[in-house]
Amino acid sequence: MTLSLFLIVFAGSALTAWVSRFGRLYSAWAAGAVTSLALLQLVWQLPAVFAGETLIERWTWIPSAGLDLVFRIDGLGLLFALLILCIGLLVIFYARYYLSARDCMGRFYSYLLLFMGAMLGIALSENIIQLLVFWELTSLTSFLLISYWQFRADARQGARMALAITGAGGLALLGGFIMLGEITGSYELSVILASGDIIRAHPLYLSMLVLVLLGAFTKSAQFPFHFWLPNAMAAPTPVSAYLHSATMVKAGLFLLARLFPALSGTPEWSWLVGGVGLATFLVGAFFALFQHDLKGLLAYSTISHLGLIAVLFGIGTPLAAVAGVFHIINHAIFKASLFMAAGIIDHESGSRDMRKLNGLWKCMPHTALLAMVAAAAMAGVPLLNGFLSKEMFFAEAVSAGTHFKLGWILPALITLGGIFAVAYSFRFIHDVFFNGDPIDLPKIPHEPPRWMKVPVEMLVALCLLVGILPGLTVEPILRIAAAGLLQAPLPEFDLAIWHGFSAALLMSVVAIVGGGMLYAVRKPLFALQEKSAGLQGKVLFDALIAGLLASARGVTRLLDTGSLQRLVLLFFCAVLVLGVAGYWSSGSPLSGERELLPLDGISLIAVVGLFLTAIATVVMHRQRFIALVLIGAVGLVVALIFVKFSAPDLALTQLSVEIVTIVLLLLALYFLPQQPAPESGRTRVVRDGVVATLVGGCAALLSWSVLTRPYQSIADFFLANAKPGGGGNNVVNVILVDFRGYDTLGEIAVLALAALGIFAMLERLRLPGLQHDGKRPWNWDLHPPVMASLTRLLLPLALLVSIFILLRGHNLPGGGFIAGLITAIALIMQYLANGAVWTQSRLPDNMHPTIAVGLLIATLTGLGSWLVGHPFLTSTFTYLTWPLVGKFEVASAMVFDLGVYLVVVGATLLILIHLGLLHDSSHAPAKTEASH
Repeated sequence: MTLSLFLIVFAGSALTAWVSRFGRLYSAWAAGAVTSLALLQLVWQLPAVFAGETLIERWTWIPSAGLDLVFRIDGLGLLFALLILCIGLLVIFYARYYLSARDCMGRFYSYLLLFMGAMLGIALSENIIQLLVFWELTSLTSFLLISYWQFRADARQGARMALAITGAGGLALLGGFIMLGEITGSYELSVILASGDIIRAHPLYLSMLVLVLLGAFTKSAQFPFHFWLPNAMAAPTPVSAYLHSATMVKAGLFLLARLFPALSGTPEWSWLVGGVGLATFLVGAFFALFQHDLKGLLAYSTISHLGLIAVLFGIGTPLAAVAGVFHIINHAIFKASLFMAAGIIDHESGSRDMRKLNGLWKCMPHTALLAMVAAAAMAGVPLLNGFLSKEMFFAEAVSAGTHFKLGWILPALITLGGIFAVAYSFRFIHDVFFNGDPIDLPKIPHEPPRWMKVPVEMLVALCLLVGILPGLTVEPILRIAAAGLLQAPLPEFDLAIWHGFSAALLMSVVAIVGGGMLYAVRKPLFALQEKSAGLQGKVLFDALIAGLLASARGVTRLLDTGSLQRLVLLFFCAVLVLGVAGYWSSGSPLSGERELLPLDGISLIAVVGLFLTAIATVVMHRQRFIALVLIGAVGLVVALIFVKFSAPDLALTQLSVEIVTIVLLLLALYFLPQQPAPESGRTRVVRDGVVATLVGGCAALLSWSVLTRPYQSIADFFLANAKPGGGGNNVVNVILVDFRGYDTLGEIAVLALAALGIFAMLERLRLPGLQHDGKRPWNWDLHPPVMASLTRLLLPLALLVSIFILLRGHNLPGGGFIAGLITAIALIMQYLANGAVWTQSRLPDNMHPTIAVGLLIATLTGLGSWLVGHPFLTSTFTYLTWPLVGKFEVASAMVFDLGVYLVVVGATLLILIHLGLLHDSSHAPAKTEASH
C-alpha cells in the first residue's frame, strides 16, 4: 500500500526527533530504519511494475469536491522513488559521520525525512493538485535543510532565496495546473496523459504551458532562475548531496518527464524547454570552471547537467526522452558521490577552497581515487556511466539539428558545453589532488573514518558497473521508467559501449581533447569571468529584492503613520466607496419582495435595548470598566436573539464565549489605565462619527436588502439528512462533526495555534502592576473568602454540567465546543477566586498535552474512516442496549467531539491561565508596597 509508505516516512520524522533525547546516534539509526522500511515497502511493488502494470491506489477524501488521495506507481514513479530512498539511505549513513557533536542530529534527520516524504509525494501522486501540495512541501522542507546551520548568515540568505524563487514558481504552477484541469476536465494524470491531442489543440495551451514550465524551471534551477542553487551551498554537504542528486532540483525534471506525453510535440514546447535547457547547460558549464569553492563548482555543474536533461526533453523525440531519463539516473549516481567526496575533503582538511586544496593525493589516496572516478564519470570518460548517456545526448543533438533546421549550430553548442564539462572535471581532479602541496589549510588532511567512505564507494562502483555492464545493471529499470514516461511503446535503443564511428563519437573526442586544452589555458579566462560577475543572477535578485523593499517602505510611509485610527479610517472609507459603487452599478432596488416577520413587544424592547446599549458603549468608551459591562450586555441581548430564532446551540455558545471574553478583557484591563488619552479635536470626532454612521448605515441597508429577498437555503438538506446520515437530531452539531467536520478540524487547529502563539508571547513577559488613580490599589481583596468557597463548591457541578452538555450534543443543544467553554470557565474561576498558587497546586498548568491529545483524537477519528474505505471524517453510528440504561446511541462523531472538547479546554485555559499568572506576578511588588 502506497499510503503506508508515506505514513512510515512522515511518522519516522517525528520518531527521529523524539529518540534523539536518548543520544545523538539514536536518531541516525532511527532514520536509517525508517528509510529501509519504506524502501522494503516499495520493493514489494517491483514485480507488478516490471510486468508493465500501473498501480493506482485511491483513498476517498472529499468526494463532493472531487478531491481524493490518489497514488500512482508506474515505471517513472518507481525510478524516482527508488532514487529518493536509496540515495537518501546513503546520505543518512554518511551524515552520521559528517555532522559534528555540536549539530543536532535529531533535528537534521527529522527535516530530512520530511523532505524525503514530500519528494515521494511528487513522484507517486496521481492527482496533480495533490502533487502540487507535495511540491510546495519540498520548498518548505528544503528551506529548513538549507538553513540548518541557522547561525550562519549565508545559510539563512540562501534558504530565503531558494524559498522565494521556488515558492514563486509554485504559484505559477498552481495556475498552470488549474488551467490543465479545466482543459481536460480532470486533475488526474491518467486522464491528462491520455488527452495530449486535446491539450495541444486548446486555445489555453500556450498560457498553461508557460505557467507549468515556470514551476518546473524554478524548481530545477534552469536559466535565468539558476542562481539560487549555488547560494544554497551553505547547507551541510549531506543536504547538498541529496538535493543535487535525487531530489529537489530533479523535481522540475520529473515534472517535465511526467507531463511529456501530454505537453510535448509542439514547437512551443521544443523552443521553450530546449532553448532554456540549452542556455542553462552552457551557463552552468561556463561558470563551473571558474568557481574556487569545491561545492560551488559542483553546484554549477549540476545546473549544467540539469540543462542537458532539459534539452533532451525539449527535443521531444521518444529516444531523446529515453536519453533524458538515462542521464537522470547517471547524474544522480556520480553527483551524489562527488558531493560526498567534497564533504570528506572539507571535513578532513577544513577547507573547500581549490586554491588551497592542492596535492591531497599524497595524504588522502583512497578518497582521491573515488573522487577522480566520479569526476571522470561527470566528464563522460568511456567505461563510466556518464559516457553512455552523453553519447546518446550528442547523437540526439545531431538529429535535432537536422530536424529543427539548425544545421551544425546545435551540435556545436552542445560540444562547447561538453568541452567546459571536461575542463571543470579536470580542474576538480588536478587542483585538488595534484598541483603541488596544500596551502595554509586549517587541518592536516587525512583519510576519514572507514565507514564514512562506504556510501561513496558504493556509488562509484555503480558508475563503473553501469559504464561497463549497462545491459545487466541499468537497462531493465531504464526501460520501465521510459515506458512510464512515454506512455507508449519504446523506441529501439542500444546501451552498448561501442557503436562504431559516428558524429556523436567525434563530438566526445572533441569535448575531451578540447576540455583538456581549455583547462590548460584557463587562467587568462578568469579575468573575463571576473568582469561578468555583476551580471550574475544573485546580484540582480538582490537588487530586485532591495527595490521591492524600498517600494514597500514607501507605501507603508504613505499609508501607515503609526495611527491605528487612521488605518481603520482608510479601510472603512475604501469599503464604503467599493460597496456603494458596486451596489449602484447593479441597479437593483434597495428592498426585496420577501414578507416581513411580525414585530412583537418583547422583541422591540430587546432591539431598542441593544441599540441603546451599543450607543452607550460608544459614548462611555473612555470609562473602560463601564464600557466592558455594556459590551457584556450587548452579548447577552445577542444570545436572547438566538433564542428568539430557535438557535439554542448558538445561544449557549454566545453566552459561553461572552463569559470567557469578559474574563479575558478583565485580566487585560488591569494593565491599562482606567481611561484612555483624550481625543484630539472636535473636528476629528465629527469626522469619525460621520464615517462610522455612513458605514454602519450602509451595512444595515445591505442587511435589509439581503434579508428582504427570497433565497434558497440548504437547511432542508441538513434537516433531512442529519438523522439518517449523521445519526443525530441536533442538526447544528451534526453539521459541525460530520457534514463539515473537516472545517471543524481546521478551526480547532487554528485555535490551538493561536493559543500556542499567545503562550509564547506571555511566557516570559513581566509587566508592572498599576496603581489606578493613586487611590486604593487595584489588588484590594484579591480572593474574597465567600467567592473562593462558592467556586470550590460549584466546580464539581459545573464539570458535571459540561460532561452532560458534551454527551447530549449529538441529539440536543450542546457539543464539544460549548462543553469545553463551560469546563474552561469553571476551572478559570478557581484561578480568579482562589489564586494561581492555590489552583496550580491542585490543577496542572501545562495545557499543551491536552491540546495535543485533542488534536490527535480528532485527526485519528478522521483517519479511522479510511481504514474501512470511507472518506476522511465520515462518521458512523449504531444503537446499543444495556441493562437498566436501556437503548442508547453510540456515534463515532462523539469521539471527534471529545477531541474538540479537549482542544477548546486546553486552548482557553492556556490563554487565560497565563494571563492570570502575568496578572498575579505583577501584584508582588504592589502588594509589598501596600504592606509597607
